[in-house]
Amino acid sequence: MANAPIESAQAQARGVALAGTLPAPTSGGAGGRIIRVTSLAASGPGTLREALDATGPRIIVFEVGGVIDLGRSTLSISQPFVTIAGQTAPSPGITIIRGGIDVRTNDVILSHIRVYTGADGQPRRSGWEADALSTVAAANVWIDQCSFLWGVDENMSASGPRFTGNSVEEWRAGTSRNIVFSNNLAAEGLADSSHPKGEHSKGSLIHDNATGIVFYRNVWAHNVERHPLVKGGAQVLMINNLIYNPGHRALHYNLMALEWTGQPYVDGQITAIGNVMRGGNDTDEGLPFLMLGGDGDLSYYGRDNLAVDRHGNALPQFGRYGETRARLIHARRPLAPLDGYRILEARDVETSVLATAGARPWDRSADDIRVLFFVAEGRGDIIDDESEVSSYPASTPTNAAFIEGQWDLATMTPLSGRYPGQTAFAAPQENLSPRDRRSRGE
Repeated sequence: MANAPIESAQAQARGVALAGTLPAPTSGGAGGRIIRVTSLAASGPGTLREALDATGPRIIVFEVGGVIDLGRSTLSISQPFVTIAGQTAPSPGITIIRGGIDVRTNDVILSHIRVYTGADGQPRRSGWEADALSTVAAANVWIDQCSFLWGVDENMSASGPRFTGNSVEEWRAGTSRNIVFSNNLAAEGLADSSHPKGEHSKGSLIHDNATGIVFYRNVWAHNVERHPLVKGGAQVLMINNLIYNPGHRALHYNLMALEWTGQPYVDGQITAIGNVMRGGNDTDEGLPFLMLGGDGDLSYYGRDNLAVDRHGNALPQFGRYGETRARLIHARRPLAPLDGYRILEARDVETSVLATAGARPWDRSADDIRVLFFVAEGRGDIIDDESEVSSYPASTPTNAAFIEGQWDLATMTPLSGRYPGQTAFAAPQENLSPRDRRSRGE
């Protein structure tokens, strides 16, 4: 439909998840065998890596909770038809540190996993440059209710080769396509860290010719740019996302002539509805919501998007970097289908997504709570190293059997309505100092 209805926050369910509120791009490993993760080791028997390397349709569940230390390596998902259900883990859930995840296949669902990449003490510009999460020429992927912090390259991206084949259709078939990012937190990309290019605090990169890319109800916070960066010929739908404290750019499009030499330009497409951009401590004065760079044209449909500085003053909707012939072509109707999405008014987005975005909203980590509370309070900064704000989490492993009969295996939701580690439906509270607790009588 051309114009999906906009709903109020009161009309939307708040809390654990928004199952069924968007068109899912895949059913993942539904109907496949259940594989139980019983070890937090980086590799070996009973580990997440072993489960990912298995073949055939499968649902990966967790009978252990705690921290998986990848030791500056990357988990690669290369076998299709898999659901990774982090919501099944006992408290505190699953947190992956010192590494990231690459999705290199089709039909994948990843939910309720935290990835805290970090510089891990590596010298600045020394070459460690992991994404927290990236799809690499993947298709039909759903990344839902995850937390991605301290990426050294991007925090969550859809990537792949730029030109595979001899036509636009073949290019698009050879890179990431039909990727949905929903209800995620992508924050504190590291700026002047170990990336060899230098400053590289980036939210999300959508690579050239990627199509069917959806961002729905995500929170980006404290990244210099790429919220997201949409490259040449890519097609993106953005609904009800919150961008807080972008540095130099929020949403931007750039088909670079230097990267398209000898190839005909392809117009990009962005549909943006009900998104909010709020400036913070590091945001450039006068930063627009959308910026156009490079040489290629962008077709754009925008509706009900708010952009304000740190004091609530309106910011422009559109700007440029680079003086080229690239055109912003205003579309009269959405350039992507909106059927199945529940769309909030922009004024209701912040309240709603801060309550629901990120992994395990019923059982949040200390760092997720810190970031979300700082967004709500208008605090926080872009950082160069995770040690400026926190440290890698450490926890004693917890164990609990996964009992199939207690779960709806089609949706991976508990039949009781209560998730592991969920003791109440009240929102998690900010961590308080002993003095604050005493002053509040706690």
